Amino acid sequence: MQFQGFDIVVVAVVALVILTIALGVRTIPQGYNYTVERFGRYSRTLGAGLGLIIPYIERVGHKVNVMEQLLDVPSQEAITKDNAGVRIDAAAFYQVLDAARACYEVASLDQALITLTMTNIRTVVGSMDLDQLLSHRDEINERLLRVMDAAASPWGVKVTRIEIRDILPPADIAGAMNRQMKAEREKRAAVLEAEGLRQAEILKAEGQKQSQILAAEGRKEAAFRDAEARERSAQAEAAATAMVSEAIGKGDIQAANFLIAERYTDALRAIASAHNSKVVIVPIEAAALAGTVGGIAQLTRAVFGDEAVEARRGGSVPATGRTGG
Repeated sequence: MQFQGFDIVVVAVVALVILTIALGVRTIPQGYNYTVERFGRYSRTLGAGLGLIIPYIERVGHKVNVMEQLLDVPSQEAITKDNAGVRIDAAAFYQVLDAARACYEVASLDQALITLTMTNIRTVVGSMDLDQLLSHRDEINERLLRVMDAAASPWGVKVTRIEIRDILPPADIAGAMNRQMKAEREKRAAVLEAEGLRQAEILKAEGQKQSQILAAEGRKEAAFRDAEARERSAQAEAAATAMVSEAIGKGDIQAANFLIAERYTDALRAIASAHNSKVVIVPIEAAALAGTVGGIAQLTRAVFGDEAVEARRGGSVPATGRTGG
């Protein structure tokens, strides 16, 4: 089959149309923006989706990632306000908001951001002491973020976060800090131990105080009870003595005998229960005790007279011996 000249022209035109359509249609993925240049000059920005350009006149200039991106900042040496050298490692996060400015306002966006971040880190570190630098990372991050965001704004970039990953002081300073930290911890431990001993002594003294108070109250209550018992015993003794005295006054010799016998037996009991007594000789036999009571009865008869004794003979205790009066 031989192609004639007209057929070749038709095929060439169709191929050119297909190529033109292919060059004029662009598919932009999600998270990217394409800049369009017309004769080498920025014309417009294509967002995600299907985009059309004029073939042979316009072309895609840059493909810009508009998602949040990580910028790894190299570690660097910096000098603090008190002339201590530290090594700082950081990371930054940024997002392109204006693709045209990010492409045409700065030559190399990543390198510019890295340089800007490192410069500002040295500036912030130089305005702080070492102790402040190590204990105020959030403040450092906030200051860096504020400065970086303001500096990158003309480039159409939003700096979202800056994180200080590590701050490494020199080895000798780190050793001194470790010794200081150890001394502080030992000091706190000693203070806590002393405070614990102090509280223990206070609690012990309070316990002894309460114990003594309770013991004193117990002795006071016991003394009160003992005094009350002695008072009641004395009252009972006085009442009994009064009754016996009244009976003796009426000539009841038996009551006198009872009282004298009771006192006698109490005296014998006291002698027998004494701690320093070794040998006690007492009239154990009932006859001896009765003889003693009889002798006491004769003394009573001598005091009150024979008439009272004879009147109460029926109730008196027989005497074992009698002496002339």
